[in-house]
Amino acid sequence: MKTLDKGQNVSLGIGIGKAYIYKRYESKVDEAYIEAEDAKKTFERYLEVKANAMEEIKKIYDFLEAQKDEKAKIFRAHLDIVDDVAIDDEISSNIKDMHYDCGYAIDTVYDMFIEMLSQVEDELIRERVADLKDVKLRLLRILDGVKESNLALLEEDSIVIANDLYPSDTATIDRFHVKGIVTEVGGKTSHTAIIAKSYEIPAILGVSQAMQIIKHDDMIILDATTNQIIINPDEKLLNTYKVKQKEALEAKEKIKAYLDKDSITKDGVKVELGLNIGSASEEELSFEPYVDGVGLFRTEFLYMESDTMPSEEKQFRVYKKTLTKFGKKPVILRTLDIGGDKTLKYMELPKEDNPFLGKRAIRLCFDHMEMFKTQLRAALRASVYGNLWVMFPMVGSVDDILRLREIFNEVKKELDEKNIAYKDDVKFGVMIEIPALIIISDIVSQIVDFASIGTNDLTQYLTAVDRMNPDIASYYQNYAPSIFRTMKMAADYFNKANKPLSVCGELGGDLIGAPLLIGMGIKKLSMNQASIAPIKQMIGQYTLEELKTMADKALNMHQEKDIKKYVLEEHKKKGVNHV
Repeated sequence: MKTLDKGQNVSLGIGIGKAYIYKRYESKVDEAYIEAEDAKKTFERYLEVKANAMEEIKKIYDFLEAQKDEKAKIFRAHLDIVDDVAIDDEISSNIKDMHYDCGYAIDTVYDMFIEMLSQVEDELIRERVADLKDVKLRLLRILDGVKESNLALLEEDSIVIANDLYPSDTATIDRFHVKGIVTEVGGKTSHTAIIAKSYEIPAILGVSQAMQIIKHDDMIILDATTNQIIINPDEKLLNTYKVKQKEALEAKEKIKAYLDKDSITKDGVKVELGLNIGSASEEELSFEPYVDGVGLFRTEFLYMESDTMPSEEKQFRVYKKTLTKFGKKPVILRTLDIGGDKTLKYMELPKEDNPFLGKRAIRLCFDHMEMFKTQLRAALRASVYGNLWVMFPMVGSVDDILRLREIFNEVKKELDEKNIAYKDDVKFGVMIEIPALIIISDIVSQIVDFASIGTNDLTQYLTAVDRMNPDIASYYQNYAPSIFRTMKMAADYFNKANKPLSVCGELGGDLIGAPLLIGMGIKKLSMNQASIAPIKQMIGQYTLEELKTMADKALNMHQEKDIKKYVLEEHKKKGVNHV
C-alpha cells in the first residue's frame, strides 16, 4: 500500500476503482515499400487490421446504442468509413501496384481522403474529416500492435491516470465507469477540472509522475476530499472507504433536492444563478429550468472540439439552439477565448515565452479579423431567437473596449447592408479578468452594458501565478483578501452605475467564495451544473444581512486560511454541507 498526498483536489468526492493508464496513441509512419511478391500477404494483413478495427468499433457502438447515447452515431459513422469500398480499392492499389507497405498505404490513402473532404464546401461532409482521422489512427495503432486506450468504453470502475486530458478525450468519456481522474498537469481552473466538476467525478490534478508511480490495474482509492491517492489499499481500508463513498454519495443526493428550488436568501432576496456551458449539449441545456440564464457560454469549446474551424452556419445553429432554449432568459456569449492553455489543432498560435500574457482571446481575434467577425455575425444573426448578451474576454483597457465596440458596430452595419436580421438591443459587455480593468471600473461601468468577473484569470494575474503550474499551486490563493477586496471595487462601481455585474469564474459556484460575493453586493453568479443545487442550498440558509456581515469580516482578514476557516465554521453552524 502506498499513499500519494500531492496535487490539487479540484473536484470533491471519493472514487474507487482500478487504475486505467491513459496514453494517447501517436502514429509515426515512414515512406516504406515492399517487394512485389509480398503484395498479397501485405494486403491480407491490411484486411486483418481492418477486421480488428471493425470489431473494436462495433463493440463501442453496441454499448453506446444500448445506453441510447447520442455518441453511438459517431461510431456508426466510423464503421461506415472503415468498411468504405473506395478506401479499400485505393489501399489495394497502393499495396499491389505501388508496393507501399501496409502502414504507408493506410496513411497515404486516408490523408488523401482527408484532404479531399477538407476542401468540400458542404459543412456536414467536411465534418467527417475528424472521423477519418480517428479511424486512420485506430488502423495504424492496431497495425503497430498497440492495445486500445480510450475513455469511451471501460469495462469496470476505473480511476483514469493521464498526463492530461483534452476536450476530445472528455467529450466521449465513459461517465458510468470513470470513478476518478488523476493527471500529472493542470490545476483548479484547467479544462479537466471544469469537466470533472460538471460530471461530478472526483479528481486530483497536478500529481507529478503519477503515470510512473501508478501501474495499470492497481487498485486505487482517490480521496479528493483529503487530497490523497491510496494505491493498493488493504481490504480493511478499502471497505472503510466504500462506506465513506456511500455516505458521500447519499449526502450529494440529498443536496440535489435543492435543484428546483428558488435561489433566494432566508429573508427572500433573489440571487440570480446562471449556467456555465461549453458545447451547448442536450445535457447542458436540460438545466434551463433551474437557472436564470446562461452566465457564461464558453464558445471556444466549439472550436476546440473540432478538427476544423467551425463555419458561420455551424456556430449560428448552436447559438440559435441555445437562445431558443432559454427564451427570454439572458445568454451571455463569450467570444473566442483561445491562447494561454487553450489551443486549436488546426491553427498555429504564436510561440511565446508566457502565453497567458501574450496573444490570447481578443488580442488573437484582432489579428484574425475575419475569424472574429464570422463569430460575431453568427451570434448577431442568432440574436433574434432569444436574449443575447455578448461578452469579450481579456479586455485590458478603454482602448480595447472602444476598438471592440467599433468592430461590433461594423458587423452590424454589414448585416444591415445585406438585410440580415438581428436584434438591435444585444447587450455589449466585457469580462473582467485583468486587474487593470478593475482599477478603472468606474469608467468601464459607464461605457459597457454589463460585465462579468472571471475569477480564474483574475486570481492568476493578481497573484502573479501561472494557474497551470502545479509546482506553484500553493501561491494561487483564490480566497486571498486581495482577491475579494479587488472584486469589491468593481461591485461598488457597477452597483453605483446600476449596471449588471456577475461572477462566472470558479469562485461563483464555490461554497466558500459565493456567500462572500453575495455579501459584497454581487447578486448574479454563474457556475457549472453540478454546483447549482449546493449553492441554492447555501443561499437559503442565510439572510442577506448575515452574508453582508460575513463579507465585511472576511474583507478585513489578513490571510486566505483565516477566510476559509471562518466561512466553513459559519457553514457548519447553518448545516451547509461542503461535500
